[in-house]
Amino acid sequence: MQTRATPATATPLDRFNTAPAEEAARTALACLHSPAWAHRLLAHRPYPDLPALLAAADEAAYDLTPDDLTEALAAETPPALPEGTYAAAHTALSAAHAAYESRFGHAFVICLDGLAPDETLNHVLTAVRSRLGNDLDEERLVAAEELRRLSKTRLINVLQGRGTASP
Repeated sequence: MQTRATPATATPLDRFNTAPAEEAARTALACLHSPAWAHRLLAHRPYPDLPALLAAADEAAYDLTPDDLTEALAAETPPALPEGTYAAAHTALSAAHAAYESRFGHAFVICLDGLAPDETLNHVLTAVRSRLGNDLDEERLVAAEELRRLSKTRLINVLQGRGTASP
């Protein structure tokens, strides 16, 4: 795709649509570390609006191969707890994450979009404990869905001008 000069008043989506492929790929990979996913998003630029890009992101996430999923999961880190969380909670969560990583071979991923900060700890602890009971195939499906949701949240953050891919 040929790039053109982007006016100073361009929206983040306009900048994504017109950015050189390498720059747009960095943006996409910051949202989900899967070159296959990023390639799919870039191949369909320009997007008329954010919902069209999010729909394409969903479709590309559903099409990840097992190897693509493994690669994306390898780049993830466990969700951060809100500031001020007490030390015992960090200890409990660290133990739960270690058990999860030992069982499944990758970081625990969960989308916390829309969750109040004071609900984060209980939600994450409950989810990781519950998901430890999944078999490997079931957990890969759950993790893939969480990655899909995370990637959309990260795209929204970047392309609505929040400037970060962090959820």
